[in-house]
Amino acid sequence: MGRVAIIGTVGIPAKYGGFETLTEYLTKELGEDYNFTVFSSSKVYKEKISKYNNAVIKYIPLNANGFQSIPYDIVSIFRAIRFAEVLLILGVSGAIVLPFIKPFFKGKIIVNIDGLEWRRDKWNNLVKWFLKFSEKTAVKFSDTVVSDNKVIQDYVKSEYSKDSNLISYGADHSVKQSISNLKLVDYPFISGPYAFKVCRIEPENNIHIILKAFKDIQNMPLVIIGNWKNSAYGKELKERFYDYNNLYLLDPIYDQERLNALRGNCTLYVHGHSAGGTNPSLVEAMYLGLPVVCYGVNYNRATTNNKAIYFENDNDLKGVVEGFTENQLEEVGKAMKEIAENEYTWSIISKKYAELF
Repeated sequence: MGRVAIIGTVGIPAKYGGFETLTEYLTKELGEDYNFTVFSSSKVYKEKISKYNNAVIKYIPLNANGFQSIPYDIVSIFRAIRFAEVLLILGVSGAIVLPFIKPFFKGKIIVNIDGLEWRRDKWNNLVKWFLKFSEKTAVKFSDTVVSDNKVIQDYVKSEYSKDSNLISYGADHSVKQSISNLKLVDYPFISGPYAFKVCRIEPENNIHIILKAFKDIQNMPLVIIGNWKNSAYGKELKERFYDYNNLYLLDPIYDQERLNALRGNCTLYVHGHSAGGTNPSLVEAMYLGLPVVCYGVNYNRATTNNKAIYFENDNDLKGVVEGFTENQLEEVGKAMKEIAENEYTWSIISKKYAELF
């Protein structure tokens, strides 16, 4: 069996985000066919298990995110080249070492370049320069590039004249939970229709636009779950919109069943992300068959095959919410479910990665 090292995630069992969930399901689906090693952050996992899904877990004493992601990935790469036949590198933080290992490493280097991280508004110019340089290095010195969205794939071709493999994310781990176990006193909005969103509270997710659109819509309460306390942006929004009785600005919910119940039973799922490629939370909502209203950037249109409902500003979104019919929502939900079942399951995603190994 081939020896595959997965580099660039917080680790497994998945606790953090899209790359971690991808790693968990790759090892689950392909663990009988490949010898996986997953590099994980000892800063996150208090219990240091040695194996999971047949994958060997090796711990790095650094954080996998933020500035430490650079040495975290570099250390992981140097440890992996001693034994691995395939390096699957998720993200470009450690790509600056690839020119130095490429002449000596006889295996295959596969890099998922993620979602054009250097374009995100939250980074200063120096960080943007470094991320763009890392992306360029990753594309140049990898054997295979993975793009998670058709728009990213087209970008890699036009920017670097290199073909890349289009592989998104699975979503069939998302299960609709009954809302009957939730208490009305805790979540009074569940007694009727409501719109829902879960995300990081960042400007590029357009929370301000969504709140402005919904603040005067009394017949469709809006529920947003996120890390409001982690940024000045989040704190300012929560203070500004806190007194609206139709807006529920909830802190993160770590009980997955409760979160799935709230998300899976909403009338409308609002997706405001404007940066990155294919967003895992969007494909999860699609797999649940939720009527999806997306910010109309090309990434989101590609993910939803142009079959969702789209908005460009708060007036657009308000008009959509006030003007939809039940039949329209039902049709959109069915279209999202059909796309997700055909494109965004872990068996499909895992087979595509296996073809690269």
